Amino acid sequence: MTIKTDRSFDGIATKFQHNIYANTKGLLRQQVLLRDLADLNVLQQPTRILDVGAGQGQIALALAAQGHHVHLTDISIEMLQIAQQAATAQQINQVSFEHIGLAALASSQTQQYSLILCHAMLEWLAEPETAIAQLKKLLQPGGILSLMFYNKEAKRFANIVYGNFDYVAADFKVKKKVSLNPQHPLSPADVLSWCRQAGFTLMSKTGVRCFHDYLREPAQQQSHFDQLLALELQYNRTEPYASLGRYQHFLLQSD
Repeated sequence: MTIKTDRSFDGIATKFQHNIYANTKGLLRQQVLLRDLADLNVLQQPTRILDVGAGQGQIALALAAQGHHVHLTDISIEMLQIAQQAATAQQINQVSFEHIGLAALASSQTQQYSLILCHAMLEWLAEPETAIAQLKKLLQPGGILSLMFYNKEAKRFANIVYGNFDYVAADFKVKKKVSLNPQHPLSPADVLSWCRQAGFTLMSKTGVRCFHDYLREPAQQQSHFDQLLALELQYNRTEPYASLGRYQHFLLQSD
């Protein structure tokens, strides 16, 4: 029997940096998240933010540059080192770093935050439902959770469109796993149910990469990036496009 464990990116952090963050996928994702977060009242004045599974810290550093203090945590020391190097290079001082997992953080942390970021982490965890309750524990009453996760329904749709019928029939299970591709995509209905059970109310839902990943000519992702980004920002909060996003971004308020 295979025992699921939380995924660390030690050993492939540089590969992740080049293949995910530095291309149009990562650039578009950052722009969408920053647009969504800019609407929050909590960010209209300096506040303390927790970034769980912060990775290389692009969103955290952008918020710190706006005057907020962001505490970045991750189980990958290599990811945090890259984030720390970026903070130094950009002369951003409103950040702190901690090499720790969510479970340990929730059990040891006494401070609560008004805003928590948890982006593209849930789908790498052994127990994502438990993680929602742990995040809730770290939030102030009325605090906001920015939760982005890999969308199983969009993955199914994309692979049917691509003609990967056997892969879909096997529920995405393959012998050879792609190291940078999340192996446990999540159903948005399941995630929303877990959030409600934990005591969250959904404020908004945004699709991330609603069109980008479905282009018949992938070269257009680069050559027409500005047009593509504008269309994503125009339509990614509107159905049916929002639900087609390869990632889903939920903004949730703690009860």
